[in-house]
Amino acid sequence: MCALNEVKGMKLNMKIFAIRHGQTNANAQGIYNGTLDEDINDIGISQAIQTKELMNNNHYDIIYCSPMLRAKHTCKIINEKNIPVIYDNRLRERTLGKLDGKNLENEGFGKYLFFDYNYKSKDENFEDLPTLFKRVHEFLDEIIKKDKDKNILIVAHGGILRAIYFYFNEIPQDGDLSIYVPKNCEINNYEI
Repeated sequence: MCALNEVKGMKLNMKIFAIRHGQTNANAQGIYNGTLDEDINDIGISQAIQTKELMNNNHYDIIYCSPMLRAKHTCKIINEKNIPVIYDNRLRERTLGKLDGKNLENEGFGKYLFFDYNYKSKDENFEDLPTLFKRVHEFLDEIIKKDKDKNILIVAHGGILRAIYFYFNEIPQDGDLSIYVPKNCEINNYEI
């Protein structure tokens, strides 16, 4: 059972801020970098600096971050207050197997399939959305129970932010999750 269901109706005074990493060269070229450990580029650094300024008005007690370079670098820029950072593998980006490092449109893997919750690939290294959502939702269940009454900052990836969004919002019946596509360094705020 999801921790969110257990606490429905209760006010925990908890905020979760979720931020996607700054832009990478692959992002700028429309390439899905997935498990490729690429750093942010100059635009990504500028985005992280702008996000740091926006986050200065928000209080958070703990930061959870993906251990991937692009998220870690973004986190380092944002974390001017030297808040404790916990790196968690459950926040690593989704892998698309043979499609990692490729432009999905050029590979015939259209936007709809990428965002289709019901799509199943024959590639055994392809992480489908239900599998991704399960690992991220278990992570959220854990921190909601463990860190209640604390404000949390999560720095991760587009796929992770999508899983977080659909933890707090219903998945459409048709499985099309393209209604939510997080931008680089976009701040999402959830209150429990």
